[in-house]
Amino acid sequence: MTREEVGELIRVHLAEELDVEPSAIDERTRFKEDLEADSLDLYMLVQELEDSYGVRMTDEQAAAIATVGQAVDFVLAHAAA
Repeated sequence: MTREEVGELIRVHLAEELDVEPSAIDERTRFKEDLEADSLDLYMLVQELEDSYGVRMTDEQAAAIATVGQAVDFVLAHAAA
């Protein structure tokens, strides 16, 4: 799995959930400030990442992730090889 593949999954998921254009989302995009994502939106994203990549994220880990790039980094660092 590549950084681009993970980023694309996150972009598509956020675009569908938050009704925004995928092209408006990049690695620097902040979930709360830029996309106005609430806690339910972020919970759904965590579930999507866990289901798609087999990663497990604690509440503390999820709270520390503020940008799309940080989410991609987490998946790449924790996904099963």
